[in-house]
Amino acid sequence: MSAPHDHDTVTLRVPPQPAPAAPGPGKAGGGLGRSSALMAAGTIVSRITGFARTLVMAAAIGVGTLNDSYQVANVLPTMIYVLVGGGALNAVFVPQLVRAMKKDDDGGEAYANRLLTLVMVALAAVTVLCVVAAPLLVHAMSPEIADDPRRLAVTVAFARYCLPTMFFMGAHVVLGQILNARGRFGAMMWTPVLNNLVIIAAFGGFIWAFGGFTGTGVTPATITPEGVRLLGIGTLLGLAVQALAMLPYLRAAGFRLRPRFDFRGHGLGKAMGLAKWTLLFVLANQLGMVVVTQLATKAGAAAERAGFTGTGITAYNYALLLWQMPQAIVTVSVMTAVLPRLARSAVDGDATAVRDDLSYGLRTSAVAIVPCAFAFLALGVPMATLLYAGSGAEGARGIGFALMAFGLGLIPYSVQYVVLRGFYAYEDTRTPFYNTLVVALVNAAASALCFAVLPPRWAVVGMAASYGLGYAFGVGIAWRRLRRRLGVDLDGARVLRTYVRLITASTPAALAAGAVSYTLTTKLGPGALPSLLSLTAGGTVLLLVFLLTARLLRVPELTALTAMVRTRLGR
Repeated sequence: MSAPHDHDTVTLRVPPQPAPAAPGPGKAGGGLGRSSALMAAGTIVSRITGFARTLVMAAAIGVGTLNDSYQVANVLPTMIYVLVGGGALNAVFVPQLVRAMKKDDDGGEAYANRLLTLVMVALAAVTVLCVVAAPLLVHAMSPEIADDPRRLAVTVAFARYCLPTMFFMGAHVVLGQILNARGRFGAMMWTPVLNNLVIIAAFGGFIWAFGGFTGTGVTPATITPEGVRLLGIGTLLGLAVQALAMLPYLRAAGFRLRPRFDFRGHGLGKAMGLAKWTLLFVLANQLGMVVVTQLATKAGAAAERAGFTGTGITAYNYALLLWQMPQAIVTVSVMTAVLPRLARSAVDGDATAVRDDLSYGLRTSAVAIVPCAFAFLALGVPMATLLYAGSGAEGARGIGFALMAFGLGLIPYSVQYVVLRGFYAYEDTRTPFYNTLVVALVNAAASALCFAVLPPRWAVVGMAASYGLGYAFGVGIAWRRLRRRLGVDLDGARVLRTYVRLITASTPAALAAGAVSYTLTTKLGPGALPSLLSLTAGGTVLLLVFLLTARLLRVPELTALTAMVRTRLGR
């Protein structure tokens, strides 16, 4: 579960900037490719430092019940933020900002300032209410935690430090979308690195002051108020730094930041009307998350009492974070750059151009997404036991099993993300709501079934598989509805052919890699070094077999990607 972010300021007034030129379908590899590359680079660094953050967290407080308490507290601001408008900011207001830039005399500057002012005022009020209501929110998220007075006290303390981060999330997102609408995509992807570094420093300071988890075995009953305060302030400071770091980017873009309270009659009402469906979309998604959090914290506590640590919401979240990395690096980067162009094509009524951009996004992202999904399935355990060795072998294996279960669900997860951008380009937020409602219901129902029938140790693994199952249902529904919405074929035969070829190439690669990894792990035993050797050998086998098979199957997108890499390397 991840959090968004944003912020800005400026001095000199510059002439209104036109919307970035929309390259035609044939130019997808030009300016669009450069924008995607810039965002991918920022996302890679952000994700690497994000993993370093989770590693330091695990080394400081383990992956058991104490970290579960921190996870519950830390996810609250993200959930509430997206409920009160975060989803709408990402999905609805980029097209609106693009329209304002094209139609308004000031290039959309006043509209953007009104939006920023409205978001900041609303989030400030919500933040104050939520900090006061923190005990009720924790109880709603996890009755299991609420039943233990010591765990409840620690979780509420964490929550009161974490909840104000939603204010800075909103600032970061609005400012980032203002920059995105002006064709400047890098800042939103690079500033989260600062957040990660601050949190790494906070948890590193905890280890320095109190010792690492393998030595202290710290629990909710033994952590000191000073320790809670250090981790809480570090979490809050990280988001604040991330948001404030957006200001120089806005200044460089020539955007003048100033509060505007004249909300009426300037298009925000229309945007809010569109956003109501996005709100329901997010509500459905977050309700599914609440169900999983409640069940996972309960299963994790029961499993820990039976001697199995790392099987609760922390294992779920850490596996989810690793699993989402290819999506964030590839699919999100590609589609963030495509979205303004999609909006312009939709305004022009060019359904064919919209179809072509969506097809490009699906096929281009699939080259990385499909083999990565199979890699998680084959190598999830050595990945986790290497990365989270500092949290103990048992806890790291729990994360690895969850990562394997997430595995193949990455494919429908990525496809749905791309397909829904087509609806947002036409300002259709109602259809994504219905689609996400189906996904959330399937995920919640399947997760509840796993909790009921599986032993506590394996319940979260089943819930991880349920996540992908929900998106598999969602993709089928979204595809059919978008085809009807556009009134043209979605290039389905070409897209399906690409995915079938990639899956065909990935299957023998995953089988071979899994066999090599399992053999080495069995012979070498547990530990970070055996995990490294197992992962390196398995990963090498997977990559070589995949590339060889994909070449034999003549996957054109892979050929194009290889040619681009060779060109940039000067070969």
